[in-house]
Amino acid sequence: MSMIEVRDVSMRFNMAKERVDNLKEYFIKRVKGTLKFEEFYALTDVSLTVEKGDVYGLVGLNGSGKSTLLKIVAGVLKPSSGTAVVRGTIAPLIELGAGFDMDLTARENIYLNGAVLGLEPAFIDAKFDEIVDFSELRNFLDVPLKNYSSGMVARIAFAIATVTKPDILIADEILSVGDFLFQKKCEQRMRELMSGGTTVLIVSHSIDQIERLCNRVAWLDHGHIRMDGPVEEVCAAYKSLGQSAGEGAGA
Repeated sequence: MSMIEVRDVSMRFNMAKERVDNLKEYFIKRVKGTLKFEEFYALTDVSLTVEKGDVYGLVGLNGSGKSTLLKIVAGVLKPSSGTAVVRGTIAPLIELGAGFDMDLTARENIYLNGAVLGLEPAFIDAKFDEIVDFSELRNFLDVPLKNYSSGMVARIAFAIATVTKPDILIADEILSVGDFLFQKKCEQRMRELMSGGTTVLIVSHSIDQIERLCNRVAWLDHGHIRMDGPVEEVCAAYKSLGQSAGEGAGA
């Protein structure tokens, strides 16, 4: 059974062709119709299918369209053309902490962010200690998040977002949060979700991580799928591109 079906998806952005120094100047030019735009395609005719139980990785250089594709699947962005069909409950780990209020304490934000993710207060009550223990930040629960480091915020966000067992987990570079030991802990939590039947669509710049976690991979290149298939084949081809670039640089 397919959990995610992406068909002929393209994503077009209009980008200003000239520099605008402030918001007032932008609106004046926009009202006068003198602001010129050019089209940029982050994705062009992308199609892929993620089956139930797949751990599907997306690889590619910066700007290849990986994060844009995740946001379309998660429903954050609407594609300019094409369709993205998702079957089942979905937990998007795309912008960790996006639903936080930095002036509130971690304790308050656990409930706030949980509500943003659709979790009932009673559920958060029952899972509160599990969330706090996983984040390893119990001594800082009543400290405002504005005094947290970005890594500490990411710990809390990851702990909240993975406390449920969704049908589909969409993750964008989330396994790079915190120190090495916490990254291993995050990876183990991911494995637990996967062993419970959760389908995963993940972006990571760590090819080692992709090879450890995934069974299928799509290689995105300038908004197009360059290769799609078993993890061993696609990762070997992608790594050979890096080796070729290194040899070319040294030649």
